[in-house]
Amino acid sequence: MLWQSVSIVAISVLIGLAFNFFRQTRLPLFADWSAKGQLNSAHRGDNLTIAFEEAEALYCDQQAVFIDARPRQQFEMGHIAGARNLPWEDFDRIFTRVMSEVPREATIITYCEGESCSLSLELASALLERGYRHVRVLVDGWKLWQRYNLPIE
Repeated sequence: MLWQSVSIVAISVLIGLAFNFFRQTRLPLFADWSAKGQLNSAHRGDNLTIAFEEAEALYCDQQAVFIDARPRQQFEMGHIAGARNLPWEDFDRIFTRVMSEVPREATIITYCEGESCSLSLELASALLERGYRHVRVLVDGWKLWQRYNLPIE
């Protein structure tokens, strides 16, 4: 019985690989499932991530708008100084109020709690769909900001 089960699984895997080989849009056999890997492939290969050093420089030069994608309660417990709060769960309801003064050409950096948090990617995608062209994601943004003792509120 064990031999038959192993044979069935092996044949199924071979059929699946053969089917994938002949597809026009092949599925990758190996992928980078890290937060950075997902961000890099989220928009047709556009790299949405921003290096921490670049984000810090833009912050110091006041050349970017930082948007916190975390829920309001987390934002109120602490956030990057000067950041706006646009919680992903309330996006449609408060988008206009939060973004009314942000020009579409502005550099926007979204962030959330940790490396596995996908709220900043979802927020960045929604902002791109709304016509904001220069949107980037600071992976692990809030934790990095705290680790390097940068300005918080």
